[in-house]
Amino acid sequence: MLPGMRSRPPGLSRRTLLHRLALGAAALPLVTACGGDDAAAGPDASTAGDAGTSGDAPAGDSWASGGTAAMTDQASYPDPFTVAPVACALVATTTLGPCTTATELVRRDVSEGWTGLPVRLALKVVDASCAPLAGVTVRIWHTSIGGSYSGQTPSNGLCLEQASYATMDFFRGAQVTDARGVVAFDTCFPGWYPGRAIHIHVQILTNGASTRVSQLFFPEDVTTAIFTMHPDYAAFGQPDTSFASDGVVRAIPIASRAPLVLDIARMTDGAMLASKVVTVTG
Repeated sequence: MLPGMRSRPPGLSRRTLLHRLALGAAALPLVTACGGDDAAAGPDASTAGDAGTSGDAPAGDSWASGGTAAMTDQASYPDPFTVAPVACALVATTTLGPCTTATELVRRDVSEGWTGLPVRLALKVVDASCAPLAGVTVRIWHTSIGGSYSGQTPSNGLCLEQASYATMDFFRGAQVTDARGVVAFDTCFPGWYPGRAIHIHVQILTNGASTRVSQLFFPEDVTTAIFTMHPDYAAFGQPDTSFASDGVVRAIPIASRAPLVLDIARMTDGAMLASKVVTVTG
């Protein structure tokens, strides 16, 4: 158990506990981005001034279902990093969170067969001069469609919806960046839990040492459409937390949020391409 983390009181549901903890998230230490412009040009540029909307969100029911098995036209997926960014803003450092594990599974498909909207998550890791960082490890983890993490975490009662999930590692994985600083994961659109906007945890490690921990978010209009109309997500209802009320996002100045919001596009097979240039060193 993490220092200061209490076990779940009897009769208190995981969702209620998460909601109560999230109310105090704004008080957690958080180092905001510093230096550089707020958004890079090209594929890393936000399509909306407040970085909270996509500017061209597909309808929530136009996306594919069935998890990564539905990614049947991968050969046609474009490279989202063909245009070199001209300015690279440091991505904000955020809390690691209590739902980490010691497991590091180097793999592209992290879904372990779970259902949901299939997502190709493409990340390009660069330094503040926009030079690609090759050979660094990128770890990601996020929740299932039902809002649960997996694995043996420091606080399973908080992080897992079911005890059996402790023996699983769904939606966790690692990749090493290529010569262009790029990694790609096949996953599914995350679910939500009380008190947090939907997010993907990202950790960058160089020579085994953590050099940046952050979280990436989806445009809010995209999330709203998915949880309104997508057949796999509509039954869960709308997430209860927006960027404006999320303790992590709220602590970051609005002008510095663009590097945290993924750029999205719909592929021909209905999968989502979510991409971002992630700047991690000064």
